[in-house]
Amino acid sequence: MDNKVRTPLEKLNLTDSFLFAETMDEPDAYEAVVGILLENEIELLDRTRTEKELRVSPELRKVRLDVVNMDRDGRIYFTEMQKRDTRNLEKRSRYYQAQLDVSLLAPGCGDFNELNDSCMILIAPFDLFGYGLYRYTFEGRGKEVPGLALQDGATKVFINTFGTNRQDFSQEFLDFMEYINDTRDVVAARSKSARVKLIHSKVEKIRHSEKCGVKYMQRWEEIAYARKDGYEEGRNEGRNEGRNEGALREIIAVACKKLAKGKSVEQIADELEQEPGRISQICQIAEKYAPAYDQEAIYMDIAEF
Repeated sequence: MDNKVRTPLEKLNLTDSFLFAETMDEPDAYEAVVGILLENEIELLDRTRTEKELRVSPELRKVRLDVVNMDRDGRIYFTEMQKRDTRNLEKRSRYYQAQLDVSLLAPGCGDFNELNDSCMILIAPFDLFGYGLYRYTFEGRGKEVPGLALQDGATKVFINTFGTNRQDFSQEFLDFMEYINDTRDVVAARSKSARVKLIHSKVEKIRHSEKCGVKYMQRWEEIAYARKDGYEEGRNEGRNEGRNEGALREIIAVACKKLAKGKSVEQIADELEQEPGRISQICQIAEKYAPAYDQEAIYMDIAEF
């Protein structure tokens, strides 16, 4: 395998999904991140869930949330790091919110006031809306009465790490925006924020962890094998063997079709006669681009990793 295609673990930024998920697995790090992004003090529960899967029915497609936790008041925070603009993020946020809401109520519960308040935070190194802002916050408002709030308890926050309205934010927030984009010792050292330094200490712990190093290598190897291996498309889709780029693109195309039909990783791996681990890695990345499944974006994500 060509190691030059793999970015070393110590060179990853927080915009990279592996480092972000591993860092946010530490509850105090996630608490610090949410606090900085929302510019307030929050107190999260002790356990953070990373890469949490939601599927309310076997017939419906699942979603995978990067990071989920709850504060002492029962408000749920779910956060997503999105490195590329897939042209479907607004609709995707709607779908994620719906899946999360459905999962919160027990079967037979008739009181919708039992729904937890929630805050979805999507972090991206690009401006989804084009106004040059670091933060876009959305809550339900009435069209006829703009000041009338819907009071449904749902908030969506989109973070653009390359915003330009610096005058509207604290130095801590601005320092963290720089750190997300350039996750180096020298950047963390320049900040006077205790929370930024705490987050960096978790990053350094991951970078020096033999266990995380092995985990990162295994994940990369699974993608590399998928890139090199041919595949069996399935009885009704014919056989097409190939290697490297062409084979990977074909695997992505078929996997996306099958994911859209609600098939599981195990079913896809069986029909393609591929190792489940290889297909799992491809499907994990593909899920981030659902429901449109931008195959070029999926391929670029895998190829860069």
